[in-house]
Amino acid sequence: MKKTIALLLLAALLLTGCAGKGTPTGEKLIRVGFSQVGAESDWRMANTASMIGALCEENGFELLFDNAKQRQENQLLAIRNFIQQDVDYIVLAPIAESGWEDVLHEAAAAGIPVILVDRQIAAAYKDLYVTWVGSDFQAEGEQILRWLEEKLEQEGRASEPLRILHIQGTDGATAQIGRTAALNNAVARHPNWSVAAVLPGEYTEAKSYELVRDYLKEDRDIQLIYSENDNMSFGAMRALDEAGISYGPGGDVMILSFDAVREALRLCLDGKLDACAECNPLHGPRVAALIRQMEEGRTPGKLNYVLESVFTQSDLSPAFLEAREY
Repeated sequence: MKKTIALLLLAALLLTGCAGKGTPTGEKLIRVGFSQVGAESDWRMANTASMIGALCEENGFELLFDNAKQRQENQLLAIRNFIQQDVDYIVLAPIAESGWEDVLHEAAAAGIPVILVDRQIAAAYKDLYVTWVGSDFQAEGEQILRWLEEKLEQEGRASEPLRILHIQGTDGATAQIGRTAALNNAVARHPNWSVAAVLPGEYTEAKSYELVRDYLKEDRDIQLIYSENDNMSFGAMRALDEAGISYGPGGDVMILSFDAVREALRLCLDGKLDACAECNPLHGPRVAALIRQMEEGRTPGKLNYVLESVFTQSDLSPAFLEAREY
């Protein structure tokens, strides 16, 4: 998958590159510090490329980028460095929802507005950031689970037992909290549904592969894998292949995946994934627009949700994948 990620990043950089008219001579660049979670998935790489492409000099920005490598202490250090460098705005994709109070108070004391992207932070800190842009993660889960309910009903399987292997994202991340809540609510609605196990995949392909491989040595009686991102789905698929278990439409195990990056949609079109819930990573232009609003003295809305879809094999075509930006 390393080649896939590298190609995705290159394509996203080209697609989200600066398309503005350039910065007028003598106009001061808007300095933005961006603390990114890391590079743990194809989605994250596309998100980074979108941010770099939008917040560039040609569009009037000077971007200071920091990769936290999935460590919150690195993000705290990056934010404090941005404050010392007197940036105009701080953009944060938080690893977890808690642990931000002190550093965000420091940013507020320095008069630096904070914009959250992708994940959110605890409600107790709501006065410490200006605005957020991203996905409604619980709604994503509810949407894909409604699709599953309808599919099982149409196939006459609604009353059959459904044992679910839940591959969970990074504990405490907004996406993990929302997608997990959606599944838990669905299981509570269906007495014949049960969660066989919850595996901490941490949004990485390698970790998911190892966990699913080891789990299948002890328990192969599962009908559904609920995987909280595409890269974890890729790892699970590799483990299923090695165990000789078929999956996808018509297979022994259904797989529901999240993010809907191009590679996942290709696998969905090929009949390897049953459904993919979209999580659009192209937030760079949205963040740039929010900053422009604030530069004009306007206050953006607190929460800015992105509209998203669920994709199945019947929704896809090679032409659709070719036109996909991530």
